[in-house]
Amino acid sequence: MQAVILEDQRTDGVTVINGKEYMTDAKGGFVPLSMVKPQHKLEDETVRKMMDFAIDLNGQISRFLSYSKVDLGSLDALLAQEYGVKIGGAKGNRTYQTIDGLLKVQVQVAELVDFGPELHQAKSLIDECLNEWSANSRPEIQAIVTRAFNTDQEGKINRAEIFMLLRHQIEDERWQRAMDAIRDAMRVTGSKEYLRFYRREKVTDGWRAVTIDLAKA
Repeated sequence: MQAVILEDQRTDGVTVINGKEYMTDAKGGFVPLSMVKPQHKLEDETVRKMMDFAIDLNGQISRFLSYSKVDLGSLDALLAQEYGVKIGGAKGNRTYQTIDGLLKVQVQVAELVDFGPELHQAKSLIDECLNEWSANSRPEIQAIVTRAFNTDQEGKINRAEIFMLLRHQIEDERWQRAMDAIRDAMRVTGSKEYLRFYRREKVTDGWRAVTIDLAKA
């Protein structure tokens, strides 16, 4: 029985075994390179090329965000120590700006909110209102309620739509109690910090975001 000698595993997806070139398929099997269709090999090469750049860029962005947070943290500590100055509000939102007013960095802190059992009481009260109002209830509110309490694949409710319910000024006492129950159900479980970057050509211009999001770049 001939021994399998793995001579080389190249970055182009080709593996050399006993002097012959193979590519690994999705099941983990070795397919002779000569049996791979040209279009599939071209697709493979294109994806590998793009992924090399994507992985490198991902690493650069991770390092950039890490260094940026360290720089801002050091600045905050220095200002507090040397001048007794604190930038930002109680929730941690902060804005840093150049002297010429053309560049700024914002730190936005978003609270992570979950909901407790009071939300079930709120849903029952809202259902009472909708059932009684029936045809007279505004369709947009019915739609928001449906979207708010429909759970996604992970079993989570739509938080954005829940907050939309709180904006509606409805005098019905049950609706008011339902909104109070929603507020009581809110639990702040943590926070997430976001860095935003902006620039402008002149101080009279509006700010333009410097995006680090592929979808918005």
